Amino acid sequence: MNKQVKTNTKNTNASANLLTSMSVQDLGIKETCLTDVSYAVWIRALMQNWRQGTVGCKTRGEVSFSNKKPWKQKGTGRARAGSARSPLWRSGGVLFGPQPRVRTLKINKQNKDQVLAACLADYAQAGTLYMFDWMLNLEKPSTSAVSKAFGSVGLSDKKIVMFLNRQDYTHWASVNNLKNVHVVSFDDANAYELSLGNCVVVLKKDESLFKEMVAKWN
Repeated sequence: MNKQVKTNTKNTNASANLLTSMSVQDLGIKETCLTDVSYAVWIRALMQNWRQGTVGCKTRGEVSFSNKKPWKQKGTGRARAGSARSPLWRSGGVLFGPQPRVRTLKINKQNKDQVLAACLADYAQAGTLYMFDWMLNLEKPSTSAVSKAFGSVGLSDKKIVMFLNRQDYTHWASVNNLKNVHVVSFDDANAYELSLGNCVVVLKKDESLFKEMVAKWN
């Protein structure tokens, strides 16, 4: 019985050593005075720029109908009509309907870098920015292996934002199927994606790529 307890404690300690938290000093992030307004403005710009802006209705000049007068003006007993394209008619043109348009909002790169650095600094100060010393030793993607690895360090019940290299197909495909994990590329991070999780995880093998990305934000 005592042997089983000792082996269990050894396994938990070994798994805990795989996951280490990173501090602001480790990342080399400068202290910046960032307000919630900068973060909210970038989120609004992202949501606005992601809109397709393809909604549209046909006007009476665009509807595929003949422009011939349906019937003569007088003598039929019907209400007078000039065209079947009229908005009063079924399948006629739409009056003052929505038209396709694209509205883009621009955010300066300096503001973006400050927001990204501040988001990572918040994770680091909260102790939820982790370096995971683990690697998938398989040639094919395996979601179950990644799920077991996260469960061994107590991350299976948390929302995770994980940085990965797009060229690393094996890890990307394995992690991307997990519901509680949102994968972010090193070259395509934004404030919206960083706000989707409770913690940030970086693999030990990608430490150099992660620090290079953070260095560009300072």
